Amino acid sequence: MILNPGILALIGGSAVVLLMFLLAAVLGGSILRRWDFTSSSAYQLSLERKTYLISTIMNYVLGFQIVSAVLFIYTVDDIHILFVGAMCATGSLNANPPGWYALLSKIVVLFLSGFWIALNYVDQQVEDYPLVKLKHSLLIVMLPVIAFDLYLQVYYFLGLNPDIITSCCGSLFDEDGTGVVSGMAGLPVKETMVAFYTVVISFFCISGFCLCSKRGVLRLLQSGCSLIVLVVSIAAIISFVSIYIYELPTHHCPFDILQRHYHFIGYPLYLSLFCGAFFGMLPGLFQPVMRFVSLRETISACERKWMLWSMLSISFFVTLVTLAINFNELDLSGY
Repeated sequence: MILNPGILALIGGSAVVLLMFLLAAVLGGSILRRWDFTSSSAYQLSLERKTYLISTIMNYVLGFQIVSAVLFIYTVDDIHILFVGAMCATGSLNANPPGWYALLSKIVVLFLSGFWIALNYVDQQVEDYPLVKLKHSLLIVMLPVIAFDLYLQVYYFLGLNPDIITSCCGSLFDEDGTGVVSGMAGLPVKETMVAFYTVVISFFCISGFCLCSKRGVLRLLQSGCSLIVLVVSIAAIISFVSIYIYELPTHHCPFDILQRHYHFIGYPLYLSLFCGAFFGMLPGLFQPVMRFVSLRETISACERKWMLWSMLSISFFVTLVTLAINFNELDLSGY
């Protein structure tokens, strides 16, 4: 294993997270079995104190998981200089292919962590804590996911060898290659651009309707549209956004934009996209718990904030994309 500060922080932090999850699962098991908010017994009082303890710990722990997703990307990009043939994070991930699964795992944990934090926040705004059992059930479900995420990180980082000659983005994001990412790189620029802006406009239209209406079906539609925006935007970054940033029609790598000589534009680009998609999905995800009367007013107030944050984040993302397209000297009229 390469002894890099980022690698040590990721593995050490994820190990601590797993230990905290084990503690939360044990305490959560007793809460699931014995929780009764209508009871005034001493045991119920101790359970309520435990829920406060678990919620506080999990907020910090899952907050670290969100930060660790960014740290993972930064670290794999930072260590690319150690491998022959690597020019960015793509080369580092190709140096030990399980790294791609670790990256996917980080994204899954990122969304799960954010959802649990939002769920916990909503639950603590009302006096009867209607989501206590749901929160702790979700923590138990997330335990194997967190364990698998740590396993993938350890497996990936332990398998890295600086003597390996790796392949980089030129071979992976090749328009003539096979596979999903090569297919994205080979998407026609104009058609993909039209699809991207069409999906974004649809997202803003649906979000606008959601702000004016309380219908649950619109929230579900917005959640689905937010997910589509995320997928289409990633395809757009690989297909045409990247080549405008690099000013090179054959360079489709989505990781080089994270580097210094491209002014780290990839970080605000991806952060705004993922934030926009996440907050856009929350209103639909919270529709099933609207059956709790005590939560309806709280969720309705939160929904408006989530929608506005989602629209603001996607607006920032689209602004960056549009600026990248318009403020460069690349001419794709014959491409």
